[in-house]
Amino acid sequence: MTASKRDRALANDPRKDRIMDLARSFNNWRKYRQTCNELGRMSDRELNDLGIGRSDIPYVARQAVK
Repeated sequence: MTASKRDRALANDPRKDRIMDLARSFNNWRKYRQTCNELGRMSDRELNDLGIGRSDIPYVARQAVK
C-alpha cells in the first residue's frame, strides 16, 4: 500500500475521529487546569483587579476552554 492510499484510508477511518475527540478533550482539560492553577495562585486583590472572585475561577476557566 502506498503512502497516499494509506493516508486516504486513515482519513476515512472512524477511529481517527474518536482519537481526535479524545485528544481535543485532553487538551481542553489541560487548558482548564492550567487556567484554574494560574488564577488560584493569584491573591484576592489581584483577582479583584481583574473583576474575578475566587469562587468564579472554575467558571472563568470553563470560558477559557470554549
